[in-house]
Amino acid sequence: MPYSLVDIGANLAHDSFDDDRDAVIQRAADAGVTRIIVTGSSDDSNVRAAALAEASGGMLFSTAGVHPHHASDYTDASDALIRSLVRKEVVVAVGEFGLDYFRNFSPRNAQLDAFRRQLDIAKESGLPVFLHQRDAHDDFIEILEPALPDLSRAVAHCFTGEHESLREYVALGLYIGITGWICDERRGGHLHDIVSIVPDDKLLLETDAPYLLPRTIQPKPKTRRNEPAYLPEVLKAVAEARGQSEAHVARITTENATRFFTLPPFE
Repeated sequence: MPYSLVDIGANLAHDSFDDDRDAVIQRAADAGVTRIIVTGSSDDSNVRAAALAEASGGMLFSTAGVHPHHASDYTDASDALIRSLVRKEVVVAVGEFGLDYFRNFSPRNAQLDAFRRQLDIAKESGLPVFLHQRDAHDDFIEILEPALPDLSRAVAHCFTGEHESLREYVALGLYIGITGWICDERRGGHLHDIVSIVPDDKLLLETDAPYLLPRTIQPKPKTRRNEPAYLPEVLKAVAEARGQSEAHVARITTENATRFFTLPPFE
């Protein structure tokens, strides 16, 4: 019997799922993934993610936000759209938003402005925040830390950083989302060594599908597309790295996700 898991971040609105989305969701359910939070990251994907959640019968929920890559496109209309979507029952977090100085697809000033505006939405709505940060740690903390007392909860989505930043996030009370990055011995070896720092009550699991396919899957899938059905591979790597049983990590991460997103009881 598979463990009951929650994938806190899957980009199921991505067009790579257009041809077989229903089958992908069914495979996830068969693998024990009982809930999936569909990530919104742009005006279009926010609308699509919420529509998918509303049509899912209670398995899917969604977020609404503008990713830093798209911060240049953040308009008053974007702001109004997020504000309208967060009133929906299926929309359970503001995000994905934050800062990304690794690629700077949007100018930093635009990223900073979009970051602040979405934090305001979260403060006013009471919803938790689903945060992205890459190579922008100092600015990220400078803006986020003063806002934390007015936010309900915050997760550092897809954490891939180093020991020092993880310790700082934990000290600030952030939840930590771990992806298949931990399954990559080339890029994620350091994550394997430090994931035990995360307290039991702040640990979350995610695939970030269709990205970050776990390298440890055997036999190797025919395509590089990741999907929520592979979340047990992340569970396995995290449990091993933390010296805990898979059953324990499955239980605590499901409890944490249910609490973080205020999900209804699973039936």
